[in-house]
Amino acid sequence: MFDTLTESFTSAIKKIRFHDDEKSLIKATAELKKALLKADVNYKVVKELIFDVELRTKAKGIGKDQFLDALRETLYAILEVGGKKGFVFAPNPPTVILMTGLQGSGKTTTTGKLAYYLKQKKKKVLVVAADLQRLAAVEQLRQITANIEVELFEDEATKNPVDVVKAALKYADTKLFDVVLIDTAGRLAIDEELMKELHEVKKVANPDEIFYVADSLTGQDSVKTAISFKEQIGIDGVILSKYDGDSKGGVALGLSSQVQVPLRFIGSGEKMEDLEVFIPERIVNRLMGLGDIEGLAEKTANIIDAKQAKEMTKKIRKGEFNFNDFLGQMESMKKMGSMKSIMGMIPGMSGMSNALKDFDLENSYELKQIKAMVSSMTLKEREDPELLNNSRKERIAKGCGLSQVEVNRILKQFKNAGKMAKKFSGVKGMKDLQNMVNQMGGPGGLNSLRR
Repeated sequence: MFDTLTESFTSAIKKIRFHDDEKSLIKATAELKKALLKADVNYKVVKELIFDVELRTKAKGIGKDQFLDALRETLYAILEVGGKKGFVFAPNPPTVILMTGLQGSGKTTTTGKLAYYLKQKKKKVLVVAADLQRLAAVEQLRQITANIEVELFEDEATKNPVDVVKAALKYADTKLFDVVLIDTAGRLAIDEELMKELHEVKKVANPDEIFYVADSLTGQDSVKTAISFKEQIGIDGVILSKYDGDSKGGVALGLSSQVQVPLRFIGSGEKMEDLEVFIPERIVNRLMGLGDIEGLAEKTANIIDAKQAKEMTKKIRKGEFNFNDFLGQMESMKKMGSMKSIMGMIPGMSGMSNALKDFDLENSYELKQIKAMVSSMTLKEREDPELLNNSRKERIAKGCGLSQVEVNRILKQFKNAGKMAKKFSGVKGMKDLQNMVNQMGGPGGLNSLRR
């Protein structure tokens, strides 16, 4: 997600070659300034960042480690704006959130993503269709909520969003919902009519918080509109949408400090799973190429049941991992979002995420082949691949439309993967794996930065 910015920092750090070399510091900061401006970071933010990095580095003595520390501290100071992080629940449910933004910003889709995120946390969510201006808005919400299995409140009998919100809140109290997400109307630009309607909806909803959805693709214009919404309506947090389509990515770096409202979430893909909590400490680590193990652990915990994970580990250690288990794990992986975003969270692996930018786990040809092959197996064959002799393989090949050579290749890969998983599943194996990762470092990893 932050590949371009991470590459910029890595390139600047490499300019620091010698201790107490002020010329190298000048080169490093010049490289950093050029890269940040190119990445569409606001020039005032860049100016502040460069000044602070130089000051902090000189105070500690010029050197690569000192420059790294100064950069990390400065980034955190820019990203850390007083306020709540992620999603904060009200003391007394339901927590009511007003979703605002311009038309085309991805507000409705983001509402669905946030609903899915909360559902994964075992919360009962009600989505309210209060955008009655855009003809397709309600239908879009119907499809999204049906897909993620979250309840939608709509009222086709009225064209007044205030009436819809009033009825929805009564319904939410009766049915004991934990969270109410109200999708409001947007416009192609900020206008008096939009603001008047939002004020009326805000008054009746009495929301715990107001989220503004900013379109990353509009660059610095998204910052300007966020500031305008803050001044006219009052917002408690920003969600940055379409960040995966923003090749520059610099808007995320300066948004919080410019708007003086915390950036709460970032949308990084088209799937409902592609919404990440924006926590400054973790984001700084990712920008520095150090990954986000805490974020990855949280993401995994929301998808994979702890009891099932424990049972799966036992099966792997015993070498009993079968095709049913494999397909189950693939389904879980799909719920975690894109492979690119997952790789970016692993220390030392951020440099590999670009290679996976077009990789779609769900639609990959290889996975489709495996699914077709497994579908042609009997239940016993799926549970015990050792039963697969030549005659069985021939039958499976005909059933799934693959050649017997392809079936043999997949079975061999599966067997080798099982052996490797078994090897690394123990304590010693995990240490070996950690050592391997540390040695690899990766182009954006900690080892490469400190060389």
